[in-house]
Amino acid sequence: MSSVAESTTHAPEAAPTGQRAQPRGEIRTRISDGLVALFKEYYGRGPDQARVYYVDDVVVVVLRGGFTRVEQTLLDSGHRDIVIEQRIMFQGVMADRFKALVHEITGRHVLGFVSGNQPDPEMTCEVFVLAPEDAGTDAS
Repeated sequence: MSSVAESTTHAPEAAPTGQRAQPRGEIRTRISDGLVALFKEYYGRGPDQARVYYVDDVVVVVLRGGFTRVEQTLLDSGHRDIVIEQRIMFQGVMADRFKALVHEITGRHVLGFVSGNQPDPEMTCEVFVLAPEDAGTDAS
């Protein structure tokens, strides 16, 4: 049921250091599919849409939809803060998995990870800051 929409960047298509050349579009698709799969595996439901932007040393993933029935019931009952707090806790627990996925796909060390959520409209945003390409492929 998930549809994956991908962005187009104006950055040159570059291959991660030490890996076969992969077009940025393929990398974006793999990141999108991987994050959606992790959400489905750990939440029981994934986002309805995912869009990945990969420019220079930054990967931004915007996920739309995917709040569970329980979360939506809590939101409808005015418990927004509880839902957001639980989502923040989940993304803290999942941070190493998210970063490992991006590192594996891009071949670049993830220096930073920031996650945010909002219920109206339903949206989650995952931001990854990568080591510069000339820094090599340090293990994460």
